[in-house]
Amino acid sequence: MKLITKTLLKQLPPLYSQENEADPIVIVKYFNPVGNGNWFGIEYDPSERIFFGYVSLFGDYNDELGYFSLDELESIKGWGELGIERDLHFKPTRLSEIKKQYTL
Repeated sequence: MKLITKTLLKQLPPLYSQENEADPIVIVKYFNPVGNGNWFGIEYDPSERIFFGYVSLFGDYNDELGYFSLDELESIKGWGELGIERDLHFKPTRLSEIKKQYTL
């Protein structure tokens, strides 16, 4: 499965375009199917292949806004060589709602 599609590229705003938005919209969710980890993309730079978004790895004490790389997501292999997947059922959601759902 492709982690980024042409449709997502059209939907994801460029880096820094949402920095003054108090409650930006999360466009895409990635997850580890065999372990911890959820990555939520808010903005994206296709030339650098870098997202800005919300990362929830081990619960709310480790959750943070920051940058993560598409290349890094594509390189992660878990048990059985399963890689990071894109949530095909995820609908764009306000960041405040994501934080409520994914913190302990």
